[in-house]
Amino acid sequence: MRDLHELPKLRDGLSYLYVEHVKIDQTGLSIEFLDKEGRTMVPIAALGVLMLGPGTSITHAAVKALADNGCSAVWCGEDGIRFYAYGTGETRKAYRLCRQAELVSDPQKRMTIIRRMYEMRFEEPLAADLSIEQVRGLEGVRVREAYARASREYGIEWHGRRYDRSCWEKSDPVNRALSAANACLNGVCHSAIVAGGYSPALGFIHTGKQLSFVYDIADLYKVEITIPLAFRVVAEGGGPLEKRVRQACRQAFCEHRLLKRLLPDIDCLLGLKEEPDEQPDILDADPACPTPLWTPPAGEDYPTGEQTW
Repeated sequence: MRDLHELPKLRDGLSYLYVEHVKIDQTGLSIEFLDKEGRTMVPIAALGVLMLGPGTSITHAAVKALADNGCSAVWCGEDGIRFYAYGTGETRKAYRLCRQAELVSDPQKRMTIIRRMYEMRFEEPLAADLSIEQVRGLEGVRVREAYARASREYGIEWHGRRYDRSCWEKSDPVNRALSAANACLNGVCHSAIVAGGYSPALGFIHTGKQLSFVYDIADLYKVEITIPLAFRVVAEGGGPLEKRVRQACRQAFCEHRLLKRLLPDIDCLLGLKEEPDEQPDILDADPACPTPLWTPPAGEDYPTGEQTW
């Protein structure tokens, strides 16, 4: 495992790269694509997500290189089903994960984060007397208005968010475009979450899946980025829809500075202003560095001796 201090920060990297019908192998500390056109080197140390489409094969050594460089790998099926996989991320420090686990495990603190997530979407404070059901109702209205606004702006008929996961082609073009754009957004959010040392499974609004926190974070940006993008791409027409959506997403993520915003937004959301002083840089520089043992805070009363559970 390499010293993680050698890697560029997430905010300075590229969002994602999609490939299909290629063989991927390791070369040096990076990887290369092999196809009928020849060999193409890939700067994975500065890449957030590598999306592997149909007809792709990858070697064990190449997967290890991706993990060592903090680049997530996403296997993409032709029918729109995505399987996400990731390595060890770009940090070995656990303070962010500890904070996330603390907040999600306390119902009162969890509710505070949920309200803060909704406030980030509305970009204004919510009345304190609103129940969570009322807040979700307001959010539902906001999203429906975003769909209707994009429909009017780009002249695309809209009948609601409907898609059949078992049959990709049954969906209308704008629903397919939305699904493809959201898959790209989920992949980039997933990569940022892992890179920062958070757990993709410990969600606040979403719960019960290994990607719950990914869905939470991606939802913060859909009205701003993927909804208008999907309608625009469908209105423009042209070649294969999903390919054009992926290309548009890459440009939009750059224009909206998504990689620069993701980790600061998550840290702010969970109340992490700066890295604790007790997290030495040696943790990221030395993969075998021993870590200190936990000690109860002074003055706290904890049970001792044999317990009956």
